[in-house]
Amino acid sequence: MMSEQGKEKILFVDDEENLLDIASEYFHARGYHVITAKNGAEALEIFKHHKVDCCLTDINMPEMNGLELAEQIRMIDNTIPVVVMTGYPSLDNTIQTLKNGVVDFLIKPINLNQMELSIQSVLRERRLFVDNLFLKQEVEKKAQLEKLNRELHSKIEELQILTKIMEDFTAIRRSADVFQRLVDMTVEIAAADGACFYVANSSVQEPFRISSAIGDLPGVFYPENVVGQSLFTLQRVMDVAMGRIEGPLMITEKEDGGRLPAGVGSFAAVPLSIREKVFGVLTASVRKNGKRITDKTLYYLSFMAHKAAYAIENLALYENIYENLIATLDALVQAIEARDFYTKKHSKQVTEIAIAIAKQMECCQEDIEILEVAGPLHDIGKIGIPDSILLKPGRLTDAEYKVIKTHPVIGADIVGQLGLWDRERLIIRHHHERFDGTGYPDGLSGEAIPLLARILSVADVFDAMASNRVYRKKMAEQVVMDTIHNGGGTQFDPDVVSAFRCLHASGSLPEGRAASQ
Repeated sequence: MMSEQGKEKILFVDDEENLLDIASEYFHARGYHVITAKNGAEALEIFKHHKVDCCLTDINMPEMNGLELAEQIRMIDNTIPVVVMTGYPSLDNTIQTLKNGVVDFLIKPINLNQMELSIQSVLRERRLFVDNLFLKQEVEKKAQLEKLNRELHSKIEELQILTKIMEDFTAIRRSADVFQRLVDMTVEIAAADGACFYVANSSVQEPFRISSAIGDLPGVFYPENVVGQSLFTLQRVMDVAMGRIEGPLMITEKEDGGRLPAGVGSFAAVPLSIREKVFGVLTASVRKNGKRITDKTLYYLSFMAHKAAYAIENLALYENIYENLIATLDALVQAIEARDFYTKKHSKQVTEIAIAIAKQMECCQEDIEILEVAGPLHDIGKIGIPDSILLKPGRLTDAEYKVIKTHPVIGADIVGQLGLWDRERLIIRHHHERFDGTGYPDGLSGEAIPLLARILSVADVFDAMASNRVYRKKMAEQVVMDTIHNGGGTQFDPDVVSAFRCLHASGSLPEGRAASQ
């Protein structure tokens, strides 16, 4: 039943020329004879002149869609397998394709290796089917049909799960809910005993867990091995996030070699990427109880991570853009607050002081709104600083201080991954620059430092000195004011210092910080 020269002839039907070119080149290299058509009507003309062994077709095409084409092929030769490709799977489409004789259903974007496996499978099934027509007994044909029926039912079940994933993430209205839904669905759909989502990428020195879920855990099992920050988990998360291990990663007990924590039978780590950059990693663990994470489980986890990232991007790009982006980043800010309560109080007060200075300097309303975003987030990069340094009660070593100095860059990178808020990102990056050029991270000086970053710098230093810190008590008010005054022209912009001193002298600083109080 093969075409000339022993090559099986495959017909690809799709109105996307790029897909046709890629598939044609790939399967020619694999030894197949490939024919392409841009729609169903063109494909039917090919059937008049060529003997086709397998057809892969898109559903939505001009002139004649994939379902109509499948029905026509079935009438021409019901031994030719038809595989449907679509970017918009639904249960109705699945049922309709089954009625039209379709034997497989691939979801776009399609992995070429997966496509080849599907083609090999349907071609193998075709050869068996044709053999059965002439050589096999009725009982053998019945068994083959039952097997095909089970496979189709499995496909329908898989599509139902994928549809549920898509519907659930489409229904989410707040970015902050995406991460919790992701781990909840991991436990529910992938039958995991525990799941976590970590912020982990090149901007974060250590992964930080922001959501987790635990399944039904009867008997003795250690939850820290499921949702805790065990060394094993953190290492695997960073390996996947940094590309040291090509994700998604799956480790089972048989392949483990003693690496899995006690009580864990299998483990998976799947990257979640936003705008083609890793933002975090989803993990799942299964106990040693006979169950294990399978390739299909890993497929579901990867699909969920992809849809979660897509949901975050959609929420960020449409109706509630600022509200949803703030909600996404607020999850990270809350994570910092859980480590150091001072950060919450400090960020709020710095924002209010910076806005007061900006108003004193007659900045426009747009500048005020930018400070309202950048102020609360200016220290968000501290999520990438280890607790041993961030919460150290004593003086930092030079090496530790060097780590602390990375937080503006980390914060700017986190905000920058969202592709928005360019001015806010620059304020976060440069709020520790000095007017004389000796600051960090880039050593900018004078007006090369964004004005709002210069304003935030004065507010940041003032509140830091006038507040209790983990390593010292607050300074006397006169000492604080003298330090700000003496820093004009070296550490600070003199114009910003002048505006700040006017506010202080008039008792107009927020939070009761005026000199008169």
